[in-house]
Amino acid sequence: MALPRFPVTSVGSWPRPDWLLDAMKRKRSNLRELQDQATLLAIKQQEDAGVDLVTDGEQRRDNFYSFLCDKLDGLQLMTMADLLDHVEDKAGFEALLQTLDVPAFAIRNPTVVGKLRAKAPLALDDARFLRAHTKRALKVTLPGPYLLSRSMWVKRLSEAAYPTRAGLIDDLVALLRAELLDLVRMGVEMVQFDEPALTELAFAGKSSTRTFMCAALAAQASPESELELAVELINRVVDGVSGTITAIHVCRGNWSRKEEVLLAGSYDPLMPTFRKMKVKQFVLEYATERAGTLDALRELPPGAQVGLGAVNPRTSEIEPTATIVERARRVAELLDADRVFLNPDCGFGTFAERPVNSAAVAEQKLAALAQAAQLLRR
Repeated sequence: MALPRFPVTSVGSWPRPDWLLDAMKRKRSNLRELQDQATLLAIKQQEDAGVDLVTDGEQRRDNFYSFLCDKLDGLQLMTMADLLDHVEDKAGFEALLQTLDVPAFAIRNPTVVGKLRAKAPLALDDARFLRAHTKRALKVTLPGPYLLSRSMWVKRLSEAAYPTRAGLIDDLVALLRAELLDLVRMGVEMVQFDEPALTELAFAGKSSTRTFMCAALAAQASPESELELAVELINRVVDGVSGTITAIHVCRGNWSRKEEVLLAGSYDPLMPTFRKMKVKQFVLEYATERAGTLDALRELPPGAQVGLGAVNPRTSEIEPTATIVERARRVAELLDADRVFLNPDCGFGTFAERPVNSAAVAEQKLAALAQAAQLLRR
């Protein structure tokens, strides 16, 4: 499906309605039906806002990577509080959660407790539902292989099935690649892999590898080695794949509205890593001062697209259209107008019980992006 210049999309997640959250907590027998209703509502809100690529709002997911527990055998869903009993530095991890405003019982982590075996497609069924209910282009989101290799392997719980984290990696790559190929065969226009932990490596350094970036517990090597691993894994997943826009989303955390507890720093240190990745698009945050200057985008791989984060999902204020237009024009000058997509910095409801905004505000922010795109196209 052909896209206009400056295509507008979301990063993925959408705030769940209260009635859906209640049904998820109570594990109601009609949960599937309610998830369908919530997805239809998310689709309508995005279409009303004027987006060009629609997501399902991740309405069937507790968070952007915990849903794998419903799709794979060998995983156990654990809250941050549950994990306190199993991490090597319990006191340090608990203090970290408190300092960084992490809700220990609201954010859940898929943890390996046995050999991984697929029991259902990761996102293909959701994409089919989406295709059946919108005429617009589709964007499907998946957790990235590097994130999963860090978040899922907890030594005391995982070593019986996978004695080392390295042993888990091949299975993760195979699962994600198979899913990507299925989505390409279905005709999905864009598949995005979420890799938020890359900024933690670039900004925090080896001494802080226990920082909270989606329970990234397993990293033991230097940040440089971890970044090389991240390149290897995403390239193994996307190698030779065509027929869709493969993208990687790299943010600085999206669990709190307190900007001061989220990571800060320019993307400059990550550009050498990005230049080695074989994805088509980099979905990056640029709506806050924490992101540094736009000049770093000059160093993206030749021809690569940028998903420009131009509105902040964590604030109630709606960004002026003129501000979005000005930022996008600057990026078009640095790269090329045909390489610029417009999106928020991150999702609006990354964690089901910890959304950073309401659906009403999310729709207004996407509408501001769509209005800016219309002006840019003229």
